[in-house]
Amino acid sequence: MLRPFVFPMHVPGTLAANITVRWTAPMDCTLQHVSAVASNDSDALLKIGTSADDDEFLQLTAIGDSGTPVEFAAPDAFRYTATPRIQRGDVVIFTLDFDGAGGTAAQNVTVVGTFEEG
Repeated sequence: MLRPFVFPMHVPGTLAANITVRWTAPMDCTLQHVSAVASNDSDALLKIGTSADDDEFLQLTAIGDSGTPVEFAAPDAFRYTATPRIQRGDVVIFTLDFDGAGGTAAQNVTVVGTFEEG
């Protein structure tokens, strides 16, 4: 059985700049699901990729508002029809545009990525 694991991120307060979170995959894995939300009605956007292509898996897309997360699940919600595969040693990048194109800044943002080992 392939083991799932989660990569949670939470940024408290009102964001004043974009946030980029990077981590190195410790094993081959597959991105299965992402949940993203702000506590307010914001214009924040999220993209996910690797150091080779920072929107390889998800192009800039609005996150959830007012505490109701938006979900992205493999394979349909991601950029390609194939499930996003990550190789051991790849640098995975989650980039949050805190206010879209100069709109309302996000507050108390939570993003959770669910991966499956293998």
